[in-house]
Amino acid sequence: MGIFLKYLFLFWFGGSFYVTLEVFYRGYSHWTMFLLSGGVFLAIGWINQRLRRDIPFLLQIALGTAMAVGGEFFTGCVVNLLLGWNVWDYSQMWGNVLGQICPRFAVIWIPVSALAIVVDDLIRWRFFHEPAPRYRLL
Repeated sequence: MGIFLKYLFLFWFGGSFYVTLEVFYRGYSHWTMFLLSGGVFLAIGWINQRLRRDIPFLLQIALGTAMAVGGEFFTGCVVNLLLGWNVWDYSQMWGNVLGQICPRFAVIWIPVSALAIVVDDLIRWRFFHEPAPRYRLL
């Protein structure tokens, strides 16, 4: 049960943190973004825990960003295109893909992924007694 609660907390934290950022930035969010960002936070934590000693921090950020953008695209295709909920529409933005992702908002995931890596480490270290974070930039 302890491991389940740990990952439930990490999921909740990641989802809540991103939705809070989005509300401050855009003025609103949607519950599907809570689910997406909670899942992305867990995935970024997984990369961080499994590969952290072998890959540089910048590569972790790149992988986290790719997962977030991929997750946003998939979620957008389901939520907006398949279900027709119209949660977001980037079709008027330059470089968009099916109106679900675009470069302007994809780059926001870069600092968010970097922050998620560090925060995931700090939460695991302080609350779950995992090893202290160490990073290799390049």
